[in-house]
Amino acid sequence: GLRVTDAETMEIAEMVLNRVNKSLVAKVQALGVNAIGISGKDGKLLTVKKKLSGGEDIGFVGEVTKVNGKVLLDLLEKDFLPIVCPVGLDDDFQTYNINADDAACAIAKAVVADKLVFLTDIEGLYKDINELAFLSDIPGVCKDKDDPSTLISELTIPEARELMTNGIVGGGMLPKLGNCIDAIEQGVSRVHILDGRIAHCLLLEFFTNKGI
Repeated sequence: GLRVTDAETMEIAEMVLNRVNKSLVAKVQALGVNAIGISGKDGKLLTVKKKLSGGEDIGFVGEVTKVNGKVLLDLLEKDFLPIVCPVGLDDDFQTYNINADDAACAIAKAVVADKLVFLTDIEGLYKDINELAFLSDIPGVCKDKDDPSTLISELTIPEARELMTNGIVGGGMLPKLGNCIDAIEQGVSRVHILDGRIAHCLLLEFFTNKGI
């Protein structure tokens, strides 16, 4: 989940991320919400250090060391919704790319969010005894990819750790579950992983008995 990022790639990534950020701001504004797009560099919102992959230097990839939550809380207090671009600065003011899940988790912990939601573009990762496979018609994590009745819709921290340890979940779901555990242990009340392609997924998750 870490993208090797040299100086040229970092410059391009920052341009693209900022463009996506302003596109999201425009869409939210069109819905009648006052939104402000900011970078993790603004107000030193996200301070980072170089993140290594297995001890190897992979370039300008940052690990969040500090979050200036006051930047976000001040905007929220004035009824502005901050939309954050996951780019940060180190102590020498060098720009770094940040994994978006890591940035979201760090921010949620810093502001002691009631909920942290990861929107994905996959329906879930499943594993049976022999293979990892994606299942197209059931969202979430299943103990058995061929049995919809084994869908796991809610996990405690010990249960999530057990799934990670015994290999029931793998691939991209591993770092997501790791971030979920980290956030809850740092004071976030509840964490959700949702398929963002489902229309109104947030409303369905929060305001129906079963959720999605």
